Amino acid sequence: MLKRTFDLCAAAIGVLLLSPLLAAIALWIRLDSPGPVLFRQVRVGWRGALFDILKFRTMSGQTDPQRLLTVGRDPRITRAGHFLRKYKLDELPQLFNVIHGTMSLVGPRPEVPRYVACYPPLERELVLSVKPGVTDWASILFKDENAILGQALDPEQAYIDTILPTKLEYYLRYVRERTFWVDLRIILRTLCAIAR
Repeated sequence: MLKRTFDLCAAAIGVLLLSPLLAAIALWIRLDSPGPVLFRQVRVGWRGALFDILKFRTMSGQTDPQRLLTVGRDPRITRAGHFLRKYKLDELPQLFNVIHGTMSLVGPRPEVPRYVACYPPLERELVLSVKPGVTDWASILFKDENAILGQALDPEQAYIDTILPTKLEYYLRYVRERTFWVDLRIILRTLCAIAR
């Protein structure tokens, strides 16, 4: 209950304080390229329930739904999108996911069903036993994930073979060690990483 109360209050305050910024970003996206302001993608959440994660749209409207990864200087990324991704501002709409209750501020990052299917069964059950989060240890470690994958010959295979297993270790670490104070520490580390 403490975690949910904190999530709800912090996300609501965040939306109120950031509302001018959210409105400015929305206007920038609309002026920068045709298409909706928000991007929605199905992710796997608590206990395996599917939900739509919200992000500011950072790519052109013509995207391939089968292409799940964004690597390097992807030509689909808009001018506004490059800036939003660099400073993680595209993730801000997930505050509404937190308010709705499909996400927490801190927790394992939600993956698409295709990649969750790569988890070993026992690890998958453990990771999905908590709500997914806007940030976690893996988000801090892999903040430059797109650039890393941009150097791979087969980005998706590199993600599945190299990055995803490491992320899974951090997801499991969070589930096993989670406390309110760990959440606060992760939030602080995330803000510091963005500032750097």
